[in-house]
Amino acid sequence: MAGSSSHQIRNIYVFGGSSPGKEKEFLESTNHLGQVLAERNIHLVYGGGSFGLMGGVSIAAFLGGSQVLGVVPKALAKEDLLGKTIGEELQVSTMSKRLNTMFKHVDAFIALPGGLGTLEEIFHISSWAQLHIHHKPISLLNVNGFYDKLLSFLDQAVEQEFLTFLTRQIIISAATAEQLIDQLQSFIPIIDPSMSRIHWSTEESRKKLRLDLSLRL
Repeated sequence: MAGSSSHQIRNIYVFGGSSPGKEKEFLESTNHLGQVLAERNIHLVYGGGSFGLMGGVSIAAFLGGSQVLGVVPKALAKEDLLGKTIGEELQVSTMSKRLNTMFKHVDAFIALPGGLGTLEEIFHISSWAQLHIHHKPISLLNVNGFYDKLLSFLDQAVEQEFLTFLTRQIIISAATAEQLIDQLQSFIPIIDPSMSRIHWSTEESRKKLRLDLSLRL
């Protein structure tokens, strides 16, 4: 949600397809996102590899001067599956640990066009925001209207009273990288009163592992 406050973003977690997709605009917009991240001195955390849109954003960000960290499950750490990770690679044991690691050490999230894995990550991170586990901005780079039907589905869920209007505002979207990052940086967390009684253990939050950003990002 846009507002007058500024959300400081140093590290962004970008996830999306390991395929370039059917339309050339998908890869073009993804490459441009990587360039914009570099221009704005934002570091990239991603799922590793060099294939598809994931490869496009990581290569563009790295060549532009951003520091890049790929977090890869050991089972997928094979170049024939993901390609060669750009920048530095951190291997973890499971998919869940990959998501948790990336989640803990970034300030915002961008989803590119993608398939089941991308959708899983969008809703995983968004459901955590709904439950007040975090208040980090979540966004979709809606290239050529790729996410229009998903956004319409969320609107329908509000109409049918499966989502509150405030929960629907968790996911923001824009058609260009510049617009999207501007929205992320002006993001103000939305507190849904219906979830205000949920309080997660502060002891658990203290246990969060912190990457040595001086070494990794």
